[in-house]
Amino acid sequence: MAAPLIRMHGIHKAFGPVQVLEGVDFELRAGEVHALMGENGAGKSTLMKILTGIYAPDSGSIEVDGQAVSITSPADAEKHGIAIIHQELNLIPALSIADNLFLGRELHHFGLLDRKAMATRAKEWLDRVGMSRLDPSTRIERLSVGQQQMVEIARALGQKARVLIMDEPTAALTESETTTLFKLIRELREQGTGIVYVSHRMEEIFALCDRISILRDGKFVGTRDVPGLAFDEVVKMMVGRTLDARYPTRTPNIREVRLKVEHISGGMVKDISFELHAGEVLGVAGLLGAGRTEMARLLFGLDKLESGKVTLDGTAVTPKTPTEAIHAGFGFVTEDRKAQGLVLDLSLRENVSLPRVPAHAGLVDRGGEKKQTAGLIDALKIRTRDMELDVRALSGGNQQKVVLAKWLALKPRVLILDEPTRGVDVGGKAEIYHIINQLAEQGVAILMISSELPEVLAMSDRILVMHEGHATALLDAHGATQEAVMTAATGGK
Repeated sequence: MAAPLIRMHGIHKAFGPVQVLEGVDFELRAGEVHALMGENGAGKSTLMKILTGIYAPDSGSIEVDGQAVSITSPADAEKHGIAIIHQELNLIPALSIADNLFLGRELHHFGLLDRKAMATRAKEWLDRVGMSRLDPSTRIERLSVGQQQMVEIARALGQKARVLIMDEPTAALTESETTTLFKLIRELREQGTGIVYVSHRMEEIFALCDRISILRDGKFVGTRDVPGLAFDEVVKMMVGRTLDARYPTRTPNIREVRLKVEHISGGMVKDISFELHAGEVLGVAGLLGAGRTEMARLLFGLDKLESGKVTLDGTAVTPKTPTEAIHAGFGFVTEDRKAQGLVLDLSLRENVSLPRVPAHAGLVDRGGEKKQTAGLIDALKIRTRDMELDVRALSGGNQQKVVLAKWLALKPRVLILDEPTRGVDVGGKAEIYHIINQLAEQGVAILMISSELPEVLAMSDRILVMHEGHATALLDAHGATQEAVMTAATGGK
């Protein structure tokens, strides 16, 4: 039998006193899609950063095609045909798509940049990932998160990678973009590419992957073939216990109208109206580019409201800034936690306190601040050794919980959640769902934007569906189907 394409053996890695990986083994065959799973903080990203030369292991070995190799930098990894598409995108916003695709490997003609050749090649790569409508000269900052994700994938394809590591690749993609990506992954598998697929979306794992390897608390738990594998077994391997239910049952306690939105327009949002009750979870569904996040930004004062009226508990409010929105009683968990939700170089405690620092007699109440933060760390099960640790050092899912904690500290009357479980593991998702339910029971009105239809259907009381800036349907979630939501999301009746 041929040697695996990649073999990692006995990998150890510690950051200071914290042991992140303890003797982890992992292997990848040519022409397979291999899922790497585990709760947030289990060590998946660290293991892949070692394989791509971002981190050096403390001990252990790496083989490529049966030969021991030393990978000490991303350039080394690229020489061995290993490419990674990070969950947190690594593109330069001010540069064009073509510039980003060829960064560090620009094409030249007679000593000058050959922009024409780069644009032509970029177009070919964009076509392969279903992004033929994008102009290679467009700056990255003008693209949606989903489009940026596809550009990252196109860049990896341009490296002719033999090993492609995908970290939460569909987290920001629409249904059609996900379908395109899956088709591409299957084509690459047929061509002999080995793909490491890091995801928390169980449906994708079972639809796409050949094998699953699972890490728990930095240790290797085991590898299983996907055919014949039960969902419950995967969860038990990941969290060391079974989850009683994927989505917790809700006992709706819907009260008076809290938020009334009448004919609001601004940017791409056109004439949206709805009511949101205290104690209600109103799901917002739609394809990428439907205007869901743009609507949330209007309500939170991030973008200018051109027309319409917003009423909160019977009082007209039109937040012109996020500060005004916070004072009115809004909280907003943004889709992009890294760029908009957190200050990565501040501690967990400082991030939680950012919207409003606890004060006593005009001075920062450090004791109250610490007590509040400790309570939220406990309630949200945030995995950290210390509240003074920089948020940058936390796993993606734990960073997401810190963003949630920041707003829970304010006790908002209306909480807007934009993709609240993006990049969060199955156990972490269940914890966030319980928190959403608890907040609704306490009378918080929740507007939940999500691209995961099962999540929208299971967690909402009603569902507002958007298409091209318009509201196309308002459905009762109980009895609604994925087909009905998708029909409205694509502009159908």
